[in-house]
Amino acid sequence: MQEDFLHYIWKHKAFNTNNLKTTKGEVVKVSQLGLHNLNAGPDFFNATLAINNQLWAGNVEIHIKSSDWYVHNHQVDAAYDNVILHVVWEHDTEIFRKDNTEIPTLELKLYVNQDLQNNYQKLMQSKSWINCEKDFSDCDDFLLNNWLERLYIERLEKKAETIDLYLKRSNNNWEAVLFKMLLKNFGLKINGDSFLSLANSIDFSVIRKLQNDVLDLEALFFGQSALLTADVEDSYFINLKARYKFLKQKFKLNNQGVLQMQFFRLRPPNFPTIRLSQFANLYVLEQQLFSKVIHLNTKAEFYEVFKNGPSIFWTDRYTFSKKSSKVSKKNLTKSFIDLLIINTIIPLKFSYAKSLGKSIDSEVFNLIKELKIENNTVVSKFLELKPIEKSALSSQALLQLKQHYCDANKCLQCAIGNSLIVKK
Repeated sequence: MQEDFLHYIWKHKAFNTNNLKTTKGEVVKVSQLGLHNLNAGPDFFNATLAINNQLWAGNVEIHIKSSDWYVHNHQVDAAYDNVILHVVWEHDTEIFRKDNTEIPTLELKLYVNQDLQNNYQKLMQSKSWINCEKDFSDCDDFLLNNWLERLYIERLEKKAETIDLYLKRSNNNWEAVLFKMLLKNFGLKINGDSFLSLANSIDFSVIRKLQNDVLDLEALFFGQSALLTADVEDSYFINLKARYKFLKQKFKLNNQGVLQMQFFRLRPPNFPTIRLSQFANLYVLEQQLFSKVIHLNTKAEFYEVFKNGPSIFWTDRYTFSKKSSKVSKKNLTKSFIDLLIINTIIPLKFSYAKSLGKSIDSEVFNLIKELKIENNTVVSKFLELKPIEKSALSSQALLQLKQHYCDANKCLQCAIGNSLIVKK
């Protein structure tokens, strides 16, 4: 038994409210359960109830055992002086406030259906990939789809917190925030942190000043990433090296905090050299990128904006020192652009609308549902358990579900877990 389960029972009134009595036999009638407090202090604020027809207004504290009141030292904490009812699973001792007045106790296990207890214990004792793995396929489709939409918005809200931090650090410069987020996501999982450290090493005002010359931007990105330190006998490389030396002095650049770029275990199209050249080209082609992405709403429109490739030098190369046998333009693929939309564009549009006090839920849902479901082990495992709408909304929501509910055993806060607990 866990206190979270008792909180759940009280909050959802999942107990028989008829003939409630305290451990002293006093009749209890609950009018308001109170507001669930997730911070320090009593568990439920501002409850109203009657004990032997005497009306009380105050707080409710919940424990597994009555003696936990003393284990937690509530008897000496003034924050608990206004507790009007102590709700416990098992009553093992009387409890008193600081002034030695006794607090009425309700032993909850006498009023909870056995099926509810059994369902909860079955769920929490599971050793499967997720607690409800055996029952997930039975989840009602309507309930699941609504829950996935809520999870997706929850995921966006979490990403909005990071965007708020970027905004504060850039004096509310949305273009600068887009630059950082976009560069980080150009690095994907392997180089994401390295690309973000690169973005953090460059003030966006420098990007603005160099945005008309792709060679200057490439020199800036490659130089700050320590990718121009080798000796390569090529005019393009030598030119970049000379430009970076000039830019470093002119803008007083420092790259000590830039993390090393990784090539190992990457497919050549994802090499940092290719991604940074693509990124530089994008910022030369799109001078006001933030304004553009905020006003675009369809997948096709974003594919058009992000269809660029790297500089011509890279048509037959993946690194500075070695030519490739294949010649290709190496434009951004649609699947890569999808990731940019999922991880950068939509969170940014969501945060921007929120900052203006607007809601763009329908716009966000329409765009994310246009994109294919992501392919990863978490999503694949869920799809093995039950057919789910194959859009990026589903994959993002399922990642949120697994990471923040299933792995944390928060079945009581999950709509699916709730439905299984109350099932008869």
